[in-house]
Amino acid sequence: MAQSNFVDYVKIFCRSGAGGNGASHFRHEKFVEFGGPDGGDGGRGGHIILRGNAQYWTLIHLKYRKHIHAENGESGGGAKCHGKNGADIRIDVPLGTVARDAETGEVMCEVTEDGQEVVLIPGGRGGLGNWNFRTATNQAPRYAQTGGECKEGWFILELKVLADVGLVGFPNAGKSTLLSAVSAAKPKIADYAFTTLEPNLGIVEYRDGLSFVMADIPGIIEGAHEGRGLGMRFLRHIERNSVLLFMITCESADISAEYAVLLNELRMYNPELLDKERMLAITKCDMIDDELKKHLSDEIEAKGVIDIPYIYISSVTGEAISELKDRLYRMITEPL
Repeated sequence: MAQSNFVDYVKIFCRSGAGGNGASHFRHEKFVEFGGPDGGDGGRGGHIILRGNAQYWTLIHLKYRKHIHAENGESGGGAKCHGKNGADIRIDVPLGTVARDAETGEVMCEVTEDGQEVVLIPGGRGGLGNWNFRTATNQAPRYAQTGGECKEGWFILELKVLADVGLVGFPNAGKSTLLSAVSAAKPKIADYAFTTLEPNLGIVEYRDGLSFVMADIPGIIEGAHEGRGLGMRFLRHIERNSVLLFMITCESADISAEYAVLLNELRMYNPELLDKERMLAITKCDMIDDELKKHLSDEIEAKGVIDIPYIYISSVTGEAISELKDRLYRMITEPL
């Protein structure tokens, strides 16, 4: 089986550059008997910088680049010469990348915009030369400051997919089929569970040249917040979505019960997910007639579990797909 190119989790070791030492130096010129101090400052050590790049969609380029070291700063010289700063290392990452300290789990930074630069580890400061320490009572200081030490550590980079609409549902709910029907994305589609093993993004064309981004997230099962199925590996991708589109097939024995399970998994993983706007799409409705739709609606209304708007769709025949896009676009652009 071919290995996937989608990598959304890497652990890397980073070390910034050490600062250069300041110089302890005095002027030596002909006919100048007592040349004063002129030791220059040392250069700053190189930073480790994360830079957002909209052209990247995965962290695979860091999968085998485990150790990243920045350059040390150079020492200062005579005649107040400043040491060269160490070269910074810029690591391009896809938008939605979160950096955590591997030991403490603390979030160090988040990169969400193209071109955004965040210093993950600062380089050591450059040491001051003895020229900086001259005073009226100490006109010939014979000491200088040493450069700051480098900093290092292990960091975890996690990618959380950025999209306007995230598709949430059990395996085989028709999420990939919908994405392929409304966008140019070509996710794998098959009649078995967990066909989708990685998030897929598609740009949904709307009216008058407008568009929005839809993300197909691998199917959720009961207990996903505890790591069952694909579990927490992909639940985090839902955190970045503006609108959540729940998808349940009309073949379900109990649509309200399935919705309650999905909602509970999101609640157990991160209660803040319930603050997002939500909508339910009942899929594969080309297999049922209007009478059965009314019967399903009566059941849904009677149980009172589903407290969000819902719509019957078919990605195969295109039934209600235009209406679905209208409603999603309004939810994205006109949030409550």
